[in-house]
Amino acid sequence: MLAKRIIPCLDVKNGETVKGTNFVNLRSAGDPVALGKAYSEQGADELVFLDITATHEGRKTFTSMVSRVAAEISIPFTVGGGIGELADVERMLSAGADKVSVNSAALRNPRLVDQITGRFGSQVCVVAIDAKQEADGQWRCYLAGGRVPTERTLFEWAREAADRGAGEILFTSMDHDGVKQGFANEALARLHAELPIPVIASGGAGSMEHFRDAFIQGQADAALAASVFHFGEIAIPALKQYLAQADIPVRQ
Repeated sequence: MLAKRIIPCLDVKNGETVKGTNFVNLRSAGDPVALGKAYSEQGADELVFLDITATHEGRKTFTSMVSRVAAEISIPFTVGGGIGELADVERMLSAGADKVSVNSAALRNPRLVDQITGRFGSQVCVVAIDAKQEADGQWRCYLAGGRVPTERTLFEWAREAADRGAGEILFTSMDHDGVKQGFANEALARLHAELPIPVIASGGAGSMEHFRDAFIQGQADAALAASVFHFGEIAIPALKQYLAQADIPVRQ
């Protein structure tokens, strides 16, 4: 079995790392460059940097900030936020990113996934999906940082993204985001069963047990979290030791 990955996420707004609950009520969590460096040194497997208001505000990701973070880390680096065309991907890769995460732009124009993977390879393209479980039980996809509902549903969009060549799916449950009550493990397990590509769990980490459950119950390939790392509630070395003791393969 491949090693499970632990991925801190830097949600960045106006040059600082922020974290909220259910995509709102943001509070400051520190300098993204310093945090990225610390996570790289602590043994994080990858780092995700999301300019969370880039799409909503209609601007591009801060290229200079990406370059500064990339210069301080030695682990794979995924960047997202405001990436809507191949030129944006080119700019992020040139700034030091290893992968790009596309969300709203890919939902609006699914061919963007084909274009990115055709030009740069599947390994570069992470399709991020923000979804909320509605009253009818359907997982509805949302645009623009969770602000705009769509007619697309989580599982059919994830399958289409995989068919178009996406290398990974980053699924964030909006219902679980920042609540710290565990990941959306049933939905994760279904994604794992239906997709031929890795699935990254996001939204809900509050304890080491939640990571364990995401890997065992949710069958996730990686687990992403923010506030539990940013505010010192869980240390990455301790988390990896805990997971190893639970017979979950991790890179030490």
